[in-house]
Amino acid sequence: QVRLVESGGGLVQPGGSLRLSCASSRSIFSFNTMGWYRQPPGKQRELVATITAGGSTNYADSVKDRFTISRDNGKNTVYLQMNSLKPEDTAVYYCYARQTMWRPPRDYWGQGTQVTVSS
Repeated sequence: QVRLVESGGGLVQPGGSLRLSCASSRSIFSFNTMGWYRQPPGKQRELVATITAGGSTNYADSVKDRFTISRDNGKNTVYLQMNSLKPEDTAVYYCYARQTMWRPPRDYWGQGTQVTVSS
């Protein structure tokens, strides 16, 4: 059983920063890819950023140069540093992990953490 637990969400003013954390109950070396998705109010879930086991990263265009994804293998944790936050970043943020050793690949999700950007 894999558990992903997010933390670090909250209310922040426009232009502010937050750091989200995703702690895994299993070694993150077991995941080929980890990342963050978000679901704004009334919209579909969308990709924010991903990081592979080798450290390669990918970002949605809307967050490039503002958000940074990173991983701490020793702590089995993935982070999302969010700077210069905008009201349109308001969403529930979900941690995600994928194992491709299975057919079909197995995806795991956290319970989500709310981020609200408002003055």
